[in-house]
Amino acid sequence: MKPPRDEKGRFAPYKTKARATVAAAATAGVVAFGGGGAGGGAASVGSGAESGAGSVNAVARSVGKDLARKGLRREALKKLGFKIAKEAVKTELRCATASFGRVRQFFLAHPCRKLDRQVIAVGDGAGNTVAVSIVWVRMRSGDQVTGLKDVIDEHGSGDISPLGGAVLGLAGVKFTGEHYDSRADGSLLVIAETEAAGGHSSDRQLDDAAHVASLFPPL
Repeated sequence: MKPPRDEKGRFAPYKTKARATVAAAATAGVVAFGGGGAGGGAASVGSGAESGAGSVNAVARSVGKDLARKGLRREALKKLGFKIAKEAVKTELRCATASFGRVRQFFLAHPCRKLDRQVIAVGDGAGNTVAVSIVWVRMRSGDQVTGLKDVIDEHGSGDISPLGGAVLGLAGVKFTGEHYDSRADGSLLVIAETEAAGGHSSDRQLDDAAHVASLFPPL
């Protein structure tokens, strides 16, 4: 599922991957955000990639990562200029039924212990809406996590299906893997993906949100 990121067709790490072409935003199911978006000291975010907007400074990005690692999700996203509007969570014990491709084959051979999936709708106060998918997979060993990460990060290998945007009223959103990050932590694998759900979010906005979301601890 993941797009190729280097000459070997492997997904490159967040810090080194090439900038992708800006994906077209979904035209259906835009969430309305009240309260003026992400205020109260949030980093300034513009309205689109074409104007060079949609980025935050390195300090705000670094602080957002630290907040994410502490589980302060709202505060972390706020540092990127986003405000959470809606979210939904689902917990399962069988990963094979929630996955496809070689990822599903991996789970059939190595059943997971637990699967938590979350989807969040966020807005930046400038008319841009982003859907954020986070998946936490508990395996039985760190070696299994390493093997799973190798498979799921590879182009065309399949995926653990994110919770659909429809659960948040974002029926037109489909996660493509263009903005993606994953993190292994012992027996835990975290997978984060983002997609534009309205407006014109920049690649940088989407990549930053995916990276920070991959740092969130399990629910």
